[in-house]
Amino acid sequence: MTRKALWEQEVKLPSFPALNQPVFADTVIVGGGITGIVTAYLLTKAKKKVVLIEGSQLVNGTTGHTTAKMTAQHQLIYYELLQNVGKEQAKLYYEANQEAIAWVKQTIEEEAIVCDWLDETAYVYTNAEKEVEAVKQEAQSYEALGIDGSIAMTLPWKTPFKQAVQMNGQGQFHPLKFLLPLIQFIKEHGGEIYEHTVAKDIEKGERPTVITTEGVKVVGNEVVIASHFPFYDSGFYFTKMHAERSYIIAIKPQKAVPGGMYITAEKPIRSVRSALYHGEEVLLIGGEGHKTGKGQPTEARYQALIDFAEKEFGVKELLFTWSTQDLMTLDNLPYIGKVNNAEHIYTATGFKKWGMTSSVVSSLLISDLILNKQNRYQELFSPQRFKAASSLGEFVKQNSDVAAQFVKGKLDYFLQNNEELPANTGVVINWNGTRAGAFKEEDGTVHLVDTTCTHLGCECEWNDAEKTWDCPCHGSRFSVSGEVIEGPAIEPLKKLKE
Repeated sequence: MTRKALWEQEVKLPSFPALNQPVFADTVIVGGGITGIVTAYLLTKAKKKVVLIEGSQLVNGTTGHTTAKMTAQHQLIYYELLQNVGKEQAKLYYEANQEAIAWVKQTIEEEAIVCDWLDETAYVYTNAEKEVEAVKQEAQSYEALGIDGSIAMTLPWKTPFKQAVQMNGQGQFHPLKFLLPLIQFIKEHGGEIYEHTVAKDIEKGERPTVITTEGVKVVGNEVVIASHFPFYDSGFYFTKMHAERSYIIAIKPQKAVPGGMYITAEKPIRSVRSALYHGEEVLLIGGEGHKTGKGQPTEARYQALIDFAEKEFGVKELLFTWSTQDLMTLDNLPYIGKVNNAEHIYTATGFKKWGMTSSVVSSLLISDLILNKQNRYQELFSPQRFKAASSLGEFVKQNSDVAAQFVKGKLDYFLQNNEELPANTGVVINWNGTRAGAFKEEDGTVHLVDTTCTHLGCECEWNDAEKTWDCPCHGSRFSVSGEVIEGPAIEPLKKLKE
């Protein structure tokens, strides 16, 4: 089955040319997902000249592969926030996300956007005895913070559960249907958009300049890095974040579709929401998350979701399967704002698995900073923060794991020659003393690449579900022939054989 998200089936976004000559703007935005597009829309409305560049195609990354829940219920987070950042900051986190939801609803009304918006209640539920107390603590945290929610005594979805907590006033939508009118607004009001234009570096100065891989310069008064993983890593984000992959299936269920949005407290996570496909209600079921490059065999992840769907709803038809990648921070809060106080460079990254609300929070915050407006969330999300109590242990653990993966990858060899290669799969072989990744097409064509990630030298592992080479250290992903699919890497894997 083709790995394609449901959202891509009904909406065709416009295409844009690659940038081949220098351009100047008030604000240069790198990244054509929801963060970049909404930021460009807000600044264009404020009469700023905006240039947005995207390395592949608009919304081709995480935005196009989301479950598209607009919710402040980010699994079990508020009890944790109360312990780590205190009541005032935890309440701000909720309010920032609720304001993002309100802004989306307001924009839908103002722009008359038809994007399948539904007001929904969000639920975290558990069938694991060890998570029952955590769910109760989360409900108590809702009460302490004034969150509109409580312990759920029943669920609209008739499934067994030991404990559940609900958050009211949430929503879901079709992300591409929402973004298309914003893209059209940007175009019609003087904004410039370029695809297939990869940012490589930034020349600092009074007017920061983005340099593309083709050497083209994009000059602005400000630069906004909305590229998922920051391509300009002055904040050493590779030491403060790790990448996780998760999987989604879209099905026509045999049973009636329940109202509400659901996620489990325990792992493996199961996420459930409805969606419309050609006017018919279907279900999106997600989960099976794991650290990128460490979840083999990945094909089994889809089967686990299918088995769950069959048990709970019955599968009349499996429509689509796809996966996505999320960046997890040390303290579970995104990094949003100025990369440092001296430069006019802004970043938004580390949204965990809640990119729809976090993206809009980012766009509202960054556009306020650029327009010299006060924003009460600036300190909470500052990329310059480091809360020792909540971050230091995770920092040591994360970077110890990176070091272990670096060493482990250098020692692993498998097949010894091309004759043993199976078709249509990737394997690691010893090629003249070098660890190499080999992929043989059905017609016998062999792609051979050095599996050493071009970011910082960790060894990539094979992802059988997506047919990619994935780096377990920082989440870079490459095609069978070595091209970059997802950063932080910018350069392709070295080809060992054409």
